Amino acid sequence: MTERDDRPDPDKLLARVSAEEARHRRAKLKVYLGYAPGVGKTFTMLENAREMLASDKEVVVGLVETHGRYDTASLVLGLPLLPRRAIEYKGKIVEEFDLEAALERRPAVVLVDELAHHNAPGSRHDKRWRDVMDLLDAGIDVHTTLNVQHIESLNDVIEQITTVRVRETVPDAVLERADEIELVDIPPEELVKRLKDGKVYVPEQAATAIDHFFRRGNLLALRELALRKAADRVDLDVRAYREEHSIDIPWPAGERILVCVGPSPASARLVRATRRMAAGLRAAWVAVYVEDLRVPLDAKAKERTDAHLRLAESLGAEVVRLSGVGVGEALLTYARRHNVTRIVLGKPTHARILDRLRSSVLDDVVRGSGPIDVHVISGDRLDESTQAPPPPRRLEPRGGFLWAIGLVSAVTLVAHLARSFVAEPDVAMMYLLTVVLVATRVGRGASILSAALSVAAYDFFFVPPHFTFAINEARHLLTFAMMFGAGLLLSSLTIRIRQQERGAREREQRTAALFTLSRELGGVTDAVGVATTLSKQVSELLGCGAATVLPDDAGILHVAAVAGSVPKGIENDGVTQWVMEHGQVAGLGTGTLPGTTFTCVPLGSSPAVLGVLVVVPPDGRPLPTEERHSVMAFARQCAVALSRARLAEEAKTSALRARTEELRSSLLSTVSHDLRTPLATITGAATTLRDKTVQLSEDQRSDLLESITDEADRLERLVRNLLEMTRIESGGIEVKREWLPLEEVIGAALTRLESKLASRKVQVILPPDLPLVSVDPLLMEQVFVNLLDNAEKHTPPNSPIEIRAMEGDGDVTVEVLDRGPGLPRGTESKVFEKFFRGPSREAFGAGLGLAICKGVADAHGGSIVAENREDGGAVFRIRLPFSGPPPLVPSSRSVLDSTPEAAPESQSTQNASDDSKVEPSQ
Repeated sequence: MTERDDRPDPDKLLARVSAEEARHRRAKLKVYLGYAPGVGKTFTMLENAREMLASDKEVVVGLVETHGRYDTASLVLGLPLLPRRAIEYKGKIVEEFDLEAALERRPAVVLVDELAHHNAPGSRHDKRWRDVMDLLDAGIDVHTTLNVQHIESLNDVIEQITTVRVRETVPDAVLERADEIELVDIPPEELVKRLKDGKVYVPEQAATAIDHFFRRGNLLALRELALRKAADRVDLDVRAYREEHSIDIPWPAGERILVCVGPSPASARLVRATRRMAAGLRAAWVAVYVEDLRVPLDAKAKERTDAHLRLAESLGAEVVRLSGVGVGEALLTYARRHNVTRIVLGKPTHARILDRLRSSVLDDVVRGSGPIDVHVISGDRLDESTQAPPPPRRLEPRGGFLWAIGLVSAVTLVAHLARSFVAEPDVAMMYLLTVVLVATRVGRGASILSAALSVAAYDFFFVPPHFTFAINEARHLLTFAMMFGAGLLLSSLTIRIRQQERGAREREQRTAALFTLSRELGGVTDAVGVATTLSKQVSELLGCGAATVLPDDAGILHVAAVAGSVPKGIENDGVTQWVMEHGQVAGLGTGTLPGTTFTCVPLGSSPAVLGVLVVVPPDGRPLPTEERHSVMAFARQCAVALSRARLAEEAKTSALRARTEELRSSLLSTVSHDLRTPLATITGAATTLRDKTVQLSEDQRSDLLESITDEADRLERLVRNLLEMTRIESGGIEVKREWLPLEEVIGAALTRLESKLASRKVQVILPPDLPLVSVDPLLMEQVFVNLLDNAEKHTPPNSPIEIRAMEGDGDVTVEVLDRGPGLPRGTESKVFEKFFRGPSREAFGAGLGLAICKGVADAHGGSIVAENREDGGAVFRIRLPFSGPPPLVPSSRSVLDSTPEAAPESQSTQNASDDSKVEPSQ
C-alpha cells in the first residue's frame, strides 16, 4: 500500500508565494458596503480615516458628500482635503473629484465617496469608479462607499424589489477587485428613525422616501442582498485560505454556463441573471449570439444585440458570435464542444401557434440538451414607453417587383409561342426556374409574387379551359398547390444560400485580412513597418481612418503610420496618452473618454504597452462588436510583431555592444603594445643622456636624440590616427572641397614622406588632360600619405612605387602600386577594417591607416579597394567622383619621374601615416 504524500506541490507553493507578493505590492481598495443611504458608510469611512491619520498615515479626502449631515461633516474637520474640480454643465457649476490633483499629490490613501456616481461631461471618465481604478493603477490606496443597489448584476433584481430602475451602476469586477469589503449595517427600524429625524434627507424628502423606496419590505430585501453579497465575499476568502493552507483537497472543475443573447430587450436580464448564477457557482460563463441566416437583423436590432454583448463583456463574460440556419442546433453544438454544463434561455413571448409552424429554439435546446441543464428565465417587465419597437419589415425596392412581373410575363410569352412543341410539365418547370431567378436577384417578397403570378399564368394560359381561371379537373388544384409550394421552397432555399454566401464572404474577408496582416508582419523587422502594415489593413477592412502611434526612445508619442482620414495631433490627445499608460481601450464607444471621435486600442497589455492603434469611424458611430473584435485581433497580432521587432533591435544592440567590447579589447591590446615600444626607447635614450657618469661621443648623443625624435613622431602618428578614426566614426568629419590639380595633392604627400622614400624610386604617371578634382586637400593628402607609408613598410627596400591616375565616366581613379609580396588571399577587403594587421606583428602601427583611407574616401562619395597584381605586388585603387563640372586647366607633364626631392612643395597636414597593410604568410 502506497503511503500518501502530504508534501506541498512546489509549483503551487511558488505560484501561491508569487500571488501573495503581487497582492501585497498592488494598491489596496477598501469598499464600505451598505444596503441603503443613511446606514453610516461615509461616517464609518471617516472614522477609520481619522484613526489612520492618528497613526501617521497620509490620508487625503478626495471627495466626501456630507449631504448636510452635521455628524458626518464634523468628522471631515482636520482631515487634509483635495480641492474639487469645477465643471460647467447646463449652465450650472458642478463640483467633481479632481483626479489629476490626486495623481499629482500621490498620498498613501484617498477617500472617494459614492463609487457609482456618474461624472459630469468634461471629466476624464464618465463614471467615478473609473477614476478609482486610475488611482489604484498609480499605486494609491482608495477607500470608497457603495450601496448594494448600484451593483450591476443586481440591477434587475433591485428593480423588481423597489420598482425603481437604478441608472448608476458599478461592474461586479470592480467589487471583486476590492481587497477588503466592510459591511456597514443597522436594523431597518433604526434607518427609518434616522429618516424621520432628518439625519438622512431633509424632512420633505424623508417623508416621500419612507412611503416609496424606504418601505420596510424594501429595506429588508435590500439588507438581505447586502448580507448575501458580503457573505459571498467571506466565503471566497475562506475558500482561498483553505486552498492556501492545503486544508482540503483541490476543488473539482467548476461549471461552465452559456447564456443566449439576442436583440430582445429581455437579453439584458438574462445576462445579469447568468452573471449572478456564475458568481454563486464560481463558474466561467459565456454569452453567445447566433446569427440566424434565415432571418437577417436590421440596423437597430444589431445595435441592441451589440449593446447586450458589451454588457456581458463588461460583467466578465466571454463573448462568442456564431452563425447558422438553426439557433438551437448552433447553441448545442457549441455547448458540447466547450463542455458547457448549463444553458440559460429566455421565456418565449410569441404566440404558441408559431411553434407549430416553425421550430422553437427553446424546444430544440431542451430536447437536444441531454445532460446539460437548461434554465428558462423571464424577461424584463417593460412598459410600452420603454419597449423597443418591433423591427420594421424590410421593404424591397419597387423595381424588384416590376422585374418579377416582367420576367414572369416574358416566360409566359415564350411558352405560349412554343406551346405546340412544349408540354405542360415543361412550362411548369420554366415557371419554377423563374421563381429561382427572382429569388436570386431580388428577394423574398418578389419571389413570392413571382410564384403566385406563375401559378396564375399557368392556369390562365396553359390549363384548359384556356384564358380563364376556371378549373374543370380537381387534379389541377393539387398541381397548382404543389407548384406554388415548390416555388416558395425553392425561393426560400435560394435566399438562404444567398445569406449564407454573404455571411461566408464577410467572414472570409475578415479571415483573409487577418491572414494578410500576419503574412505581411512576418516580413517586417522594424516598428515603422509594423505600424504601416497595421494601419493599412485596418483602414482597408473597416473603410475608416487608422493611425498607429508609437513611443520614441524618450517615451514621447509620435504618429508612425497613417491610413485614411485621421485628425491631426492625435499623438498628443489625452485619450491616446491614457491608453498608453493604462493598456485599456478608450475613446468612442467605451466608458473612458467617450466624447472623442475615435477609438484607441492598446498594442499590448499594461505595463508592456508598445503603442496605440487609433481607429476613426467615417460616420462617427462606435464600432460594432464584431468589428471591434477584429480590431482587437489585429492589435494583438501587431503587438506580437512589435515585440519581435523590439527583440530584434535589442539583439542587434547586444551584438553591436559585443563588437564594441571586442574592438575596445583589440584597441587596448594594440595601443598598449605600440605605446610601450616607443616609450621604452624614449625612456632609455633620455635616461642615458641624463646620466652624467656615461661618456658619450657626439655621434652617440646625436643618435640617441634622433631615436627620441623618431619615436615621438611615431607616438604622435598613433595618437592622431586614433583621433582621426574616432572623428570619422562619430560623423564629425567635415569635407571642405576645393578644385585642385591631383599632382599638387600627391606632391604634398611625397614631401611629407621625403625622408622615408629617399631610397625608393616613386613614379607618378598623370595624363596631360586630367581634370581638376574636388576634394578636401588635407584629408586627401592624408590618404596618399597613409597609402605610401603603408607601401614603404611592407615592401622590400629600394623597390619601386607607382602612382597612376586616369579619367573615367564621371570620376577620376587613382592607383598606388608596389612590388611587394602582395596581400594574403582573402584579406583584400579586411585590410580596411579597424585594427586589422594580419598575422605578422613586425611592422609598427595600430591597424588604422587604411581604415582612415576608407573613411575619407566614403566621405567624398568615392570608394577604395585593394587587389593583388598579377606580376607581383599590390594595388590600392581610389575612385573620386566629380561633384560638378570641373574647371578647365592647362596641360601638365604626362610623366613625372621623380624622387622625393623633386616633388612639388605643399603645405603639411596634421595627420601622419600609419601601418595598415599586412605582410604575406610565410
